Amino acid sequence: VQLQASGGGPVQVGGSLTLTCAASGPTFRATAVGWFRQVPGKAREFVAATTRTGSLTQYVGSVKGRFTISRDNDKNTVYLQMNSLKPEDAAIYYCAASTRYYSSEESDYNYWGQGTQVTVSS
Repeated sequence: VQLQASGGGPVQVGGSLTLTCAASGPTFRATAVGWFRQVPGKAREFVAATTRTGSLTQYVGSVKGRFTISRDNDKNTVYLQMNSLKPEDAAIYYCAASTRYYSSEESDYNYWGQGTQVTVSS
């Protein structure tokens, strides 16, 4: 599975942005997918994940109610809709796929895309 994240960019506080993770490979439908983010100098942080079918989702507490993860297996794409953005949401966002677990643990993900930068300004 190869993953490519896009959709990052500058946004004002309170604004919205949708990140897209395009996947290639026949096994994408068999993977759980997650979004992680990283600020320079800090550890990568779990943001959201969804199961193979998209029927279950989980989020880190700081984004609950503001971010929504979804997937379209027909298009081999996963989305992260981000609303009411805050300065602390600024980071490089990575999408990842797991053939093992629907998980918030970075170590459970065996495929990673390159990051897309999100900047939030006031």
